Amino acid sequence: MPTSALSALSPLDGRYAAKVEALQAHFSEAALIRNRVLVEIEWLKALAAEPLIPELPAFSPDAIGRLDAAVREFSLADAEAVKAIESRTNHDVKAVEYWLQQRFAGDAEIAPACNFIHFACTSEDINNLSYALMVRTAREQVLLPLLNRLIARLRELAHEHADLAMLSRTHGQPASPSTLGKEMANFAWRLRVARERIVHVPVQGKINGAVGNYNAHRVAYPEIDWEKFAGDFTERLGLELNPYTTQIEPHDGLAELLDAFARANTVVIDLDRDIWGYISLGYFTQKVKEGEVGSSTMPHKVNPIDFENSEGNLGLANSMLRHLAEKLPVSRWQRDLTDSTSLRNLGVALGHTLLAWDSCLRGLAKLAANPAALAADLDGAWEVLAEAIQTVMRRYGLPEPYEQLKALTRGKGHMTQADLQGFIGSLDLPAEARDRLLALTPADYTGKAAELARLV
Repeated sequence: MPTSALSALSPLDGRYAAKVEALQAHFSEAALIRNRVLVEIEWLKALAAEPLIPELPAFSPDAIGRLDAAVREFSLADAEAVKAIESRTNHDVKAVEYWLQQRFAGDAEIAPACNFIHFACTSEDINNLSYALMVRTAREQVLLPLLNRLIARLRELAHEHADLAMLSRTHGQPASPSTLGKEMANFAWRLRVARERIVHVPVQGKINGAVGNYNAHRVAYPEIDWEKFAGDFTERLGLELNPYTTQIEPHDGLAELLDAFARANTVVIDLDRDIWGYISLGYFTQKVKEGEVGSSTMPHKVNPIDFENSEGNLGLANSMLRHLAEKLPVSRWQRDLTDSTSLRNLGVALGHTLLAWDSCLRGLAKLAANPAALAADLDGAWEVLAEAIQTVMRRYGLPEPYEQLKALTRGKGHMTQADLQGFIGSLDLPAEARDRLLALTPADYTGKAAELARLV
């Protein structure tokens, strides 16, 4: 079957390909190969710049430009050429080394340096740095910008509806009111906190040889401070050196980052479910798109499909993110290959994350508050003022305030304004306190909700 979006095994490469296309430049097989080329070339350039390696003279600016062009101009055809070599070597990183040697075989200045391509490196020196670069750039260029947009939209909703009173529900039952804006502010705040965790996880790497001890490095050039050299090199790549590793970088930092993404996803799952519920209650309506069908049999339907799609993909994302976070730091002795095949699924886990965030954002863009439904809900739940009444009774020392309100309201169904005001009128309260309670409505009983919504 010819390759197309319709023949793809994964929905990320098929049905949803356009929505996760931005991650292809970071997590595709071609992107991995390109990053390996980048690391190999940067390592060669760093070695050539070291005066204590006289066998490798420093490159001229023109030669450096040609080396950099191999990365900058790396194409799908180049990736296919590397894969053709891999089909013979059965080794993906060695194929990159051979491809570089072939590319520069006719270059009078670079060709003599080809023995120093992959010098003192194990494959994992190249792989771990390549994945680190992929994760760092995807975080900065794709995932965080979308998360920023999601937070910004929630802030907009928080500010727009800061004063719009809403009946809360605890255990699914009517509870002390809030405002629609404050409930959106809660999620904006939680995602801001989650974002900070994602941002501040350092992305680490290593380039210390076969088992992490610079064995070959020190035999070849004992006079070089290889740990400092490795630290300077990883820093130039925008990464942090992990000084203690086996053959593999142990992925503890990556696991922490994947956990941080999973925590953010959990907040969005909570958001998806709450918005779904508010749509069901009529608190939000959804903007209708011309030509769109909600149900194949019920013409009236406008389903909250964006939030359902988001929730479903977040479940898939988190199952993978948490598996990877638990699996990657575990390797038998100095190295096994279980992390290698697992790492190839980073793009899948983050692809479902990206798809879910995009779906949630699309859903949020369609929402319109329904003040009439919110007001009707509040007007049918005067019993929620029982909390306010018994609290004022406590202040003025009236007997058994909680018990009196419990007897008046618990299990009695919806109370009316007259029911509550009749009870308030019977209380031995100061006139000011009584008048304040008599004037109170469920829509007014929102505390600092509006203020908090505006501060987020």
